[in-house]
Amino acid sequence: MKNLSSEEIVQYFNDKFKEKIKDARIEKRSAGSKKKEFFNIWFKIDKSIFKEAINHLCEIQFPHFAVISGNDIGENIELVYHFSVYYGVRLKEISINISVEVPKSNLKIESICDIIPGALISEREIQEMLGVTVEGIPDNRRIFLIGNIPEGVYPWRKDEKGPQKLVRDMYE
Repeated sequence: MKNLSSEEIVQYFNDKFKEKIKDARIEKRSAGSKKKEFFNIWFKIDKSIFKEAINHLCEIQFPHFAVISGNDIGENIELVYHFSVYYGVRLKEISINISVEVPKSNLKIESICDIIPGALISEREIQEMLGVTVEGIPDNRRIFLIGNIPEGVYPWRKDEKGPQKLVRDMYE
């Protein structure tokens, strides 16, 4: 596929997924002494198309995976998968961020390691830090919270599953 502009990438996703794309926006920024423009695309998608959206992104170009960030937003956990396309092509890289909300009543998301093996460490991190079960993850051992934080306590959570009680108990 030819290199697409930011607008063409958004259209490519909107054409495929229509109303399952809850929000799509492009942020344009400039940097450096020559004020070179670069673009960040933000997609908020329905969980039902999550894996298909990642595959769709791979049809543009196999993306460079950076990290999964997560937020406790009340009834849901928001996961943001950060990618870039045209990575390493001078002045052409486009950041693509795919956000999906996972309800706390069913905290499960599919692994993308079968598509992007490098996502493993980030998937393990969201399991430990947010309590999200990553289905199909090839290795789900704990690596960040070994021994010092009990199972069922998730440091990035703001609700009763967060570390608040654990922190209070440290001072007693």
